[in-house]
Amino acid sequence: MTFLSNYPRRLVSLAIALVAGVLTTFAQTSQPKKVFMITDMEGVSGIFDSDLQCLPYKSPRWEESHKLLTGEVNAAVDGLLAGGATEVVVWDGHDSSQSLSVLDIHPQARLLTGIPISLTVELNSSCSALVFIGQHAMAGASNGILSHSYNSLGIQNLWVNGQPAGEIGVSLMLAGHAGVPAIMLSGDTAACQEIHTYVPQAECAEVKSGVSRTSGYMLSHSAACALIRAKAQRALQRLGEFKPYPLAGPVELRIEFTTRGEPAIPPREGVERLNERTWAFHGKDIVDAWLKSRL
Repeated sequence: MTFLSNYPRRLVSLAIALVAGVLTTFAQTSQPKKVFMITDMEGVSGIFDSDLQCLPYKSPRWEESHKLLTGEVNAAVDGLLAGGATEVVVWDGHDSSQSLSVLDIHPQARLLTGIPISLTVELNSSCSALVFIGQHAMAGASNGILSHSYNSLGIQNLWVNGQPAGEIGVSLMLAGHAGVPAIMLSGDTAACQEIHTYVPQAECAEVKSGVSRTSGYMLSHSAACALIRAKAQRALQRLGEFKPYPLAGPVELRIEFTTRGEPAIPPREGVERLNERTWAFHGKDIVDAWLKSRL
């Protein structure tokens, strides 16, 4: 009798729980999801030689490289849209934005191109997630194909608060400062290992594996695109599992330049010369330190 008398109450409670679940799901799916995509060339499958493939309009195989990169980017956009993205911004991040074109970029993406472009401005709190496509590993990475940190001829090493870092680490730190989590990367084995040191649960499309800095095993273009599409979709479907990368201030960004790349840096607050080729840039946070290092 007690069960029967409580039955209407139980039914109402169940109905309320079901409605709440539906409303929560609806809210999650209806919220705008803007994804910021950083693109580069050296992490694309089939790319292994800078002079042969990566110099815009100068390399003998440049047109092929452009097509390979565009295919991987468009596959990622497809996956992100399938995963629930409402907007995808694609930053042409290779060699002063000379690698992608509105002629063949995904029609549902917006291309961010030209110079200057600052990640500290464009990668902001309006974004829900950060992804990397065609990304290479940091300078000195073991068997990282065409690994470098920003300038392969000018920068030897880079550290953030004493820890080695490269473009992956700095970018996700800047994103983290804006409250944006990094969720996915496509590139070689070394690049995948690198992002996993910061975001262990990040989705990674490992499209090639290095034997040396200028050689490795590559997936076919179609296989690479299929993998990227699947990983991008899954990453955005798992968005709720990711948090922005935390980096408490103050921050020291230290750069060791090559002999060829050593710049003339005027003395100013927060900038310290440690030796002939190494400089430290001190900031209250990663953005402050990063902006001081921009020459």
